[in-house]
Amino acid sequence: MTSEPQTESTNALLNKLRAAVLGANDGIVSTSAVVMGVAGASSDNQAIATAGFAALVAGALSMAVGEYVSVSSQSDTEKAYIRREKKLLHENPAEEQQQLAKYYQSQGVSPKTAKLVAADLHQSNALQAHLRMHFGIDEDDLNSPVQAAVASLLAFTAGGLVPFLAVILAPHELKLQITFVAVLIALVATGYFSAHVGGARKSRAILRVVLGGALAMLLTYGIGMLFGTIA
Repeated sequence: MTSEPQTESTNALLNKLRAAVLGANDGIVSTSAVVMGVAGASSDNQAIATAGFAALVAGALSMAVGEYVSVSSQSDTEKAYIRREKKLLHENPAEEQQQLAKYYQSQGVSPKTAKLVAADLHQSNALQAHLRMHFGIDEDDLNSPVQAAVASLLAFTAGGLVPFLAVILAPHELKLQITFVAVLIALVATGYFSAHVGGARKSRAILRVVLGGALAMLLTYGIGMLFGTIA
């Protein structure tokens, strides 16, 4: 059975889901790395918890601000494209319609059919047709900087809570081991879902994120031990 082709809205949703999973993965890895680094340098539970909380809050805010700035820049560019296309359609609609017909001809449509399609699209929604042709955007479906920032903040926080809660709730003698295992389980989940959303090979995606996260924790723990010994 062949799968149904994905629509633009479906692709947009998949991209958002993928971004959320990656944001959670960032929260897991960065927060756990900080926690492990401090734990390597000190056995003070309060210091470890404070560092973990600071990493969680700072990382989430940084992700939110970065996403807001990035999406705002993209949105400003897209709005400039929209203003430009509106101006061109107002000043020379016939030339714009001819340009649209040539585009469909380049996609393999016969000249006669391409002219009919272009004429029909210009009657229904000329601006939408040209925006999709030139830039692949939809005037009614532009990304919101605020929504993107909130989504990034929540995704990072959700991921970062895994190592943070593990390190503050686990018994002292098993704190590092439980945190390490909890992080690896969370990374398996994010690797699986990222591969599932993207249609990629799951075993490879899981192995990649698990090895990366484990390496980050081990390296920061080793660095923490080194600095703790020197101090």
